Amino acid sequence: MWRTVFVAALLVLAGCTTEAPGTATDDRTADQRALTADETPNRSNPWGDEELTVAINNTGNESRNFRPLVQNALDFWANNSTRFAGFSIDYELDPNASNPDLVVEFVDEIESCANVSEPAGCAPYVNQRGQVSRPISIEVVASYSNESTRLILKHELGHTLGLNHSAGPQSVMAPTSQLTTLPRPNATERRLPWTDDNFTVFVEANGTEDTDATREQVRRALDYYAEGADGTVPANVSFEFVDNRSEAEVVVGFADDLPCRAGDTGSCGRVRGTDPDGDGALERYDHLRVTLSDIDTPAVGWHVGYWLGYGFGFENDSEWPEPFRNATYDDRRSEWWNQS
Repeated sequence: MWRTVFVAALLVLAGCTTEAPGTATDDRTADQRALTADETPNRSNPWGDEELTVAINNTGNESRNFRPLVQNALDFWANNSTRFAGFSIDYELDPNASNPDLVVEFVDEIESCANVSEPAGCAPYVNQRGQVSRPISIEVVASYSNESTRLILKHELGHTLGLNHSAGPQSVMAPTSQLTTLPRPNATERRLPWTDDNFTVFVEANGTEDTDATREQVRRALDYYAEGADGTVPANVSFEFVDNRSEAEVVVGFADDLPCRAGDTGSCGRVRGTDPDGDGALERYDHLRVTLSDIDTPAVGWHVGYWLGYGFGFENDSEWPEPFRNATYDDRRSEWWNQS
Protein backbone atom coordinates (compact mmCIF):
# COMPACT_ATOMS: atom_id res chain seq x y z
CA MET A 1 0.00 0.00 0.00
CA TRP A 2 1.64 3.22 -1.21
CA ARG A 3 0.68 6.76 -0.38
CA THR A 4 2.38 9.92 -1.52
CA VAL A 5 3.02 13.37 -0.13
CA PHE A 6 3.90 16.13 -2.60
CA VAL A 7 5.16 19.61 -1.93
CA ALA A 8 1.55 20.76 -2.25
CA ALA A 9 0.58 18.18 0.40
CA LEU A 10 -1.62 16.20 -2.01
CA LEU A 11 -2.33 12.69 -0.78
CA VAL A 12 -2.93 9.88 -3.25
CA LEU A 13 -3.75 6.27 -2.44
CA ALA A 14 -1.95 4.22 -5.05
CA GLY A 15 -3.20 0.74 -4.23
CA CYS A 16 -2.19 -2.15 -2.03
CA THR A 17 -1.09 -5.75 -2.14
CA THR A 18 -1.84 -8.02 0.78
CA GLU A 19 -0.88 -11.54 1.63
CA ALA A 20 -2.87 -13.77 3.94
CA PRO A 21 -0.65 -16.24 5.74
CA GLY A 22 -1.66 -19.39 7.46
CA THR A 23 -0.67 -22.99 7.47
CA ALA A 24 -3.14 -25.75 7.97
CA THR A 25 -0.97 -28.34 9.46
CA ASP A 26 0.89 -27.82 6.66
CA ASP A 27 -1.87 -27.05 4.14
CA ARG A 28 -2.05 -24.71 1.06
CA THR A 29 -5.01 -24.99 -1.27
CA ALA A 30 -4.02 -26.60 -4.55
CA ASP A 31 -5.89 -27.70 -7.66
CA GLN A 32 -8.62 -30.31 -7.30
CA ARG A 33 -7.41 -33.77 -8.24
CA ALA A 34 -9.63 -36.83 -8.66
CA LEU A 35 -8.56 -40.44 -8.89
CA THR A 36 -9.86 -42.64 -11.67
CA ALA A 37 -11.34 -46.01 -10.83
CA ASP A 38 -8.07 -47.70 -11.81
CA GLU A 39 -6.11 -45.50 -9.38
CA THR A 40 -8.27 -46.20 -6.33
CA PRO A 41 -5.99 -47.53 -3.56
CA ASN A 42 -6.62 -50.87 -1.95
CA ARG A 43 -5.51 -50.70 1.69
CA SER A 44 -6.56 -52.30 4.92
CA ASN A 45 -8.28 -50.24 7.57
CA PRO A 46 -5.67 -49.41 10.26
CA TRP A 47 -8.45 -48.83 12.80
CA GLY A 48 -9.98 -52.28 12.42
CA ASP A 49 -13.45 -50.76 12.83
CA GLU A 50 -15.81 -49.49 10.17
CA GLU A 51 -17.34 -46.86 12.48
CA LEU A 52 -15.45 -44.48 14.74
CA THR A 53 -16.88 -42.40 17.58
CA VAL A 54 -15.74 -38.77 17.55
CA ALA A 55 -15.83 -36.37 20.50
CA ILE A 56 -15.17 -32.62 20.63
CA ASN A 57 -13.19 -30.69 23.24
CA ASN A 58 -13.38 -26.93 22.74
CA THR A 59 -11.05 -24.86 24.91
CA GLY A 60 -10.11 -22.37 22.20
CA ASN A 61 -13.41 -20.54 21.69
CA GLU A 62 -16.15 -21.73 24.03
CA SER A 63 -18.74 -19.37 22.51
CA ARG A 64 -18.38 -20.97 19.08
CA ASN A 65 -20.30 -24.07 17.95
CA PHE A 66 -17.89 -26.28 16.02
CA ARG A 67 -20.19 -29.31 15.79
CA PRO A 68 -21.57 -28.55 12.27
CA LEU A 69 -18.03 -28.05 10.93
CA VAL A 70 -16.82 -31.33 12.41
CA GLN A 71 -19.86 -33.14 11.06
CA ASN A 72 -19.22 -31.73 7.59
CA ALA A 73 -15.62 -32.99 7.62
CA LEU A 74 -16.70 -36.41 8.90
CA ASP A 75 -19.35 -36.66 6.18
CA PHE A 76 -16.73 -35.84 3.57
CA TRP A 77 -14.56 -38.80 4.54
CA ALA A 78 -17.51 -41.13 5.10
CA ASN A 79 -18.44 -40.46 1.46
CA ASN A 80 -14.89 -40.49 0.06
CA SER A 81 -12.75 -42.82 2.20
CA THR A 82 -13.08 -45.82 -0.11
CA ARG A 83 -12.08 -43.74 -3.10
CA PHE A 84 -9.06 -42.05 -1.57
CA ALA A 85 -8.02 -44.16 1.44
CA GLY A 86 -8.87 -47.56 0.02
CA PHE A 87 -11.31 -48.67 2.72
CA SER A 88 -14.74 -47.71 3.99
CA ILE A 89 -15.14 -45.72 7.19
CA ASP A 90 -18.10 -44.15 8.95
CA TYR A 91 -18.34 -41.88 11.97
CA GLU A 92 -20.64 -41.22 14.90
CA LEU A 93 -20.29 -37.70 16.23
CA ASP A 94 -20.91 -37.63 19.97
CA PRO A 95 -19.29 -34.42 21.33
CA ASN A 96 -19.38 -35.67 24.93
CA ALA A 97 -18.55 -39.32 24.29
CA SER A 98 -16.92 -40.97 27.32
CA ASN A 99 -14.92 -43.51 25.29
CA PRO A 100 -14.28 -42.00 21.84
CA ASP A 101 -11.95 -43.23 19.12
CA LEU A 102 -11.10 -39.69 18.04
CA VAL A 103 -11.18 -36.36 19.91
CA VAL A 104 -11.16 -33.10 17.98
CA GLU A 105 -9.45 -30.51 20.18
CA PHE A 106 -10.12 -26.83 19.38
CA VAL A 107 -7.30 -24.81 20.95
CA ASP A 108 -5.86 -21.29 21.07
CA GLU A 109 -2.60 -22.47 19.57
CA ILE A 110 -0.73 -25.67 18.83
CA GLU A 111 2.47 -25.84 20.83
CA SER A 112 4.22 -28.52 18.80
CA CYS A 113 3.55 -30.47 15.61
CA ALA A 114 6.38 -32.25 13.78
CA ASN A 115 8.55 -29.11 13.71
CA VAL A 116 5.95 -27.18 11.70
CA SER A 117 5.97 -23.45 12.42
CA GLU A 118 2.61 -22.11 13.63
CA PRO A 119 0.43 -24.96 12.38
CA ALA A 120 -3.32 -24.45 12.07
CA GLY A 121 -4.00 -28.13 12.73
CA CYS A 122 -2.16 -31.26 13.78
CA ALA A 123 -2.96 -34.99 13.75
CA PRO A 124 -0.98 -38.23 13.82
CA TYR A 125 -0.40 -40.15 10.60
CA VAL A 126 -2.16 -43.49 11.05
CA ASN A 127 -1.54 -46.17 8.42
CA GLN A 128 -0.85 -49.31 10.45
CA ARG A 129 -2.98 -51.18 12.96
CA GLY A 130 -0.37 -50.88 15.71
CA GLN A 131 -0.37 -47.06 15.47
CA VAL A 132 -3.88 -46.75 16.89
CA SER A 133 -3.87 -45.84 20.58
CA ARG A 134 -7.35 -44.59 21.37
CA PRO A 135 -8.41 -41.95 21.69
CA ILE A 136 -6.37 -40.22 19.00
CA SER A 137 -6.43 -36.43 19.20
CA ILE A 138 -6.69 -33.94 16.37
CA GLU A 139 -5.76 -30.36 17.28
CA VAL A 140 -7.27 -27.42 15.40
CA VAL A 141 -6.67 -23.72 16.10
CA ALA A 142 -10.04 -22.19 16.95
CA SER A 143 -9.56 -18.76 15.34
CA TYR A 144 -9.99 -19.70 11.69
CA SER A 145 -13.06 -18.97 9.57
CA ASN A 146 -15.68 -21.66 9.01
CA GLU A 147 -14.45 -22.42 5.50
CA SER A 148 -10.83 -22.72 6.61
CA THR A 149 -11.78 -24.76 9.69
CA ARG A 150 -13.60 -27.28 7.49
CA LEU A 151 -10.51 -27.61 5.32
CA ILE A 152 -8.22 -28.07 8.33
CA LEU A 153 -10.52 -30.73 9.76
CA LYS A 154 -10.68 -32.65 6.47
CA HIS A 155 -6.90 -32.50 6.13
CA GLU A 156 -6.22 -33.76 9.64
CA LEU A 157 -8.83 -36.48 9.41
CA GLY A 158 -7.15 -37.57 6.19
CA HIS A 159 -3.93 -38.14 8.14
CA THR A 160 -5.81 -40.38 10.59
CA LEU A 161 -6.84 -42.48 7.57
CA GLY A 162 -3.23 -42.94 6.52
CA LEU A 163 -3.14 -40.27 3.82
CA ASN A 164 0.04 -38.22 3.42
CA HIS A 165 0.58 -34.89 1.69
CA SER A 166 0.96 -36.45 -1.76
CA ALA A 167 -2.37 -38.27 -1.52
CA GLY A 168 -5.59 -37.20 -3.13
CA PRO A 169 -7.61 -35.18 -3.14
CA GLN A 170 -4.89 -32.51 -3.29
CA SER A 171 -7.45 -29.80 -2.59
CA VAL A 172 -7.56 -31.32 0.91
CA MET A 173 -4.26 -33.15 1.48
CA ALA A 174 -1.73 -30.74 -0.09
CA PRO A 175 0.96 -29.77 2.47
CA THR A 176 -0.01 -26.09 2.70
CA SER A 177 -3.14 -24.02 2.25
CA GLN A 178 -4.18 -20.39 2.10
CA LEU A 179 -6.37 -19.86 5.17
CA THR A 180 -8.42 -17.04 6.61
CA THR A 181 -9.24 -16.32 10.23
CA LEU A 182 -12.41 -15.02 11.79
CA PRO A 183 -12.81 -11.25 11.28
CA ARG A 184 -10.16 -9.23 13.12
CA PRO A 185 -9.69 -5.47 13.69
CA ASN A 186 -7.84 -3.82 10.82
CA ALA A 187 -4.45 -2.25 11.47
CA THR A 188 -5.94 1.24 11.20
CA GLU A 189 -8.42 0.39 13.97
CA ARG A 190 -5.73 -0.62 16.45
CA ARG A 191 -3.92 1.59 18.91
CA LEU A 192 -0.72 -0.13 17.76
CA PRO A 193 -0.93 -1.81 14.32
CA TRP A 194 2.35 -3.71 14.88
CA THR A 195 3.00 -6.84 16.90
CA ASP A 196 5.32 -4.97 19.28
CA ASP A 197 6.32 -1.40 20.08
CA ASN A 198 10.09 -1.67 19.55
CA PHE A 199 11.08 -0.68 16.01
CA THR A 200 14.32 -1.22 14.11
CA VAL A 201 15.19 1.54 11.62
CA PHE A 202 17.55 1.64 8.65
CA VAL A 203 18.38 4.96 6.92
CA GLU A 204 19.81 5.02 3.40
CA ALA A 205 21.23 8.54 3.59
CA ASN A 206 24.24 8.08 1.29
CA GLY A 207 24.19 10.58 -1.55
CA THR A 208 22.24 13.22 0.33
CA GLU A 209 23.72 16.71 0.60
CA ASP A 210 24.51 16.35 4.29
CA THR A 211 24.36 12.79 5.58
CA ASP A 212 24.74 13.71 9.24
CA ALA A 213 22.09 16.42 9.06
CA THR A 214 19.75 14.05 7.24
CA ARG A 215 20.14 11.35 9.87
CA GLU A 216 19.58 13.96 12.59
CA GLN A 217 16.31 14.94 10.94
CA VAL A 218 15.20 11.31 10.91
CA ARG A 219 16.19 10.96 14.55
CA ARG A 220 14.09 14.01 15.46
CA ALA A 221 11.03 12.38 13.90
CA LEU A 222 11.68 9.09 15.68
CA ASP A 223 12.20 10.81 19.03
CA TYR A 224 8.95 12.72 18.58
CA TYR A 225 7.00 9.48 18.29
CA ALA A 226 9.02 7.76 21.01
CA GLU A 227 7.81 10.54 23.32
CA GLY A 228 4.18 9.82 22.44
CA ALA A 229 3.64 12.26 19.55
CA ASP A 230 1.36 14.48 21.65
CA GLY A 231 -0.55 11.47 22.93
CA THR A 232 -1.41 10.00 19.53
CA VAL A 233 0.66 6.80 19.96
CA PRO A 234 1.45 4.54 22.93
CA ALA A 235 4.00 6.08 25.28
CA ASN A 236 6.29 3.03 25.31
CA VAL A 237 7.24 3.13 21.60
CA SER A 238 10.98 2.94 20.95
CA PHE A 239 13.29 2.98 17.92
CA GLU A 240 16.73 1.52 17.30
CA PHE A 241 18.98 2.23 14.31
CA VAL A 242 20.41 -0.86 12.61
CA ASP A 243 23.15 -1.19 9.99
CA ASN A 244 21.53 -4.01 8.05
CA ARG A 245 18.51 -3.12 5.97
CA SER A 246 17.15 -6.68 6.11
CA GLU A 247 16.88 -6.36 9.91
CA ALA A 248 14.83 -3.16 9.76
CA GLU A 249 11.09 -2.79 10.15
CA VAL A 250 11.26 0.88 9.12
CA VAL A 251 13.39 1.84 6.10
CA VAL A 252 13.97 5.46 5.12
CA GLY A 253 15.51 5.95 1.68
CA PHE A 254 16.20 8.66 -0.89
CA ALA A 255 15.72 8.33 -4.64
CA ASP A 256 15.70 10.44 -7.79
CA ASP A 257 12.19 9.24 -8.60
CA LEU A 258 9.32 8.35 -6.34
CA PRO A 259 8.20 4.70 -6.57
CA CYS A 260 4.59 5.71 -6.01
CA ARG A 261 4.45 8.40 -8.69
CA ALA A 262 7.06 9.35 -11.26
CA GLY A 263 8.30 12.86 -11.81
CA ASP A 264 7.22 14.51 -8.57
CA THR A 265 9.13 16.01 -5.68
CA GLY A 266 7.94 14.79 -2.32
CA SER A 267 7.74 11.52 -0.43
CA CYS A 268 6.01 8.16 -0.43
CA GLY A 269 5.04 5.73 2.27
CA ARG A 270 4.27 2.05 1.97
CA VAL A 271 3.17 -0.38 4.66
CA ARG A 272 3.39 -4.14 4.36
CA GLY A 273 1.76 -6.65 6.62
CA THR A 274 -0.66 -9.52 7.01
CA ASP A 275 -4.33 -10.01 6.21
CA PRO A 276 -5.21 -13.23 8.08
CA ASP A 277 -8.98 -12.78 7.83
CA GLY A 278 -8.83 -12.22 4.06
CA ASP A 279 -10.96 -9.06 4.02
CA GLY A 280 -8.51 -7.14 1.81
CA ALA A 281 -7.28 -4.89 4.63
CA LEU A 282 -4.09 -5.43 6.59
CA GLU A 283 -4.61 -6.44 10.21
CA ARG A 284 -0.97 -6.03 11.28
CA TYR A 285 1.98 -4.16 9.80
CA ASP A 286 5.47 -5.61 9.69
CA HIS A 287 7.28 -3.13 7.44
CA LEU A 288 7.19 0.61 6.68
CA ARG A 289 9.11 1.99 3.71
CA VAL A 290 9.55 5.78 3.40
CA THR A 291 11.03 7.19 0.17
CA LEU A 292 11.96 10.86 -0.27
CA SER A 293 12.88 12.61 -3.53
CA ASP A 294 14.39 16.08 -3.90
CA ILE A 295 13.49 17.14 -0.34
CA ASP A 296 15.40 19.94 1.40
CA THR A 297 17.35 18.56 4.35
CA PRO A 298 15.48 20.70 6.95
CA ALA A 299 12.19 19.18 5.73
CA VAL A 300 13.32 15.54 5.90
CA GLY A 301 12.21 15.10 9.51
CA TRP A 302 8.72 16.37 8.79
CA HIS A 303 8.23 13.97 5.86
CA VAL A 304 9.57 11.02 7.86
CA GLY A 305 7.34 12.03 10.79
CA TYR A 306 4.32 12.16 8.54
CA TRP A 307 4.93 8.61 7.30
CA LEU A 308 5.57 7.33 10.77
CA GLY A 309 2.02 8.46 11.50
CA TYR A 310 0.85 6.49 8.48
CA GLY A 311 2.72 3.50 9.90
CA PHE A 312 0.78 3.92 13.13
CA GLY A 313 -2.46 3.57 11.20
CA PHE A 314 -3.48 7.24 10.87
CA GLU A 315 -5.89 7.76 7.98
CA ASN A 316 -7.69 11.07 8.46
CA ASP A 317 -5.97 14.44 8.87
CA SER A 318 -7.46 14.76 12.35
CA GLU A 319 -5.61 11.62 13.49
CA TRP A 320 -2.12 12.97 12.78
CA PRO A 321 -0.41 15.05 15.48
CA GLU A 322 -0.84 18.80 15.07
CA PRO A 323 2.52 19.47 13.30
CA PHE A 324 1.38 17.34 10.33
CA ARG A 325 -2.00 18.96 9.82
CA ASN A 326 -2.12 21.56 7.03
CA ALA A 327 1.61 22.23 7.38
CA THR A 328 2.97 25.04 5.22
CA TYR A 329 6.28 25.12 3.38
CA ASP A 330 7.89 26.91 6.33
CA ASP A 331 6.20 24.65 8.90
CA ARG A 332 7.86 21.61 7.35
CA ARG A 333 11.28 23.22 7.69
CA SER A 334 10.77 24.45 11.24
CA GLU A 335 11.59 22.74 14.52
CA TRP A 336 8.07 21.32 14.48
CA TRP A 337 8.99 18.69 17.09
CA ASN A 338 9.21 21.45 19.71
CA GLN A 339 5.60 22.54 19.19
CA SER A 340 3.45 22.08 22.28
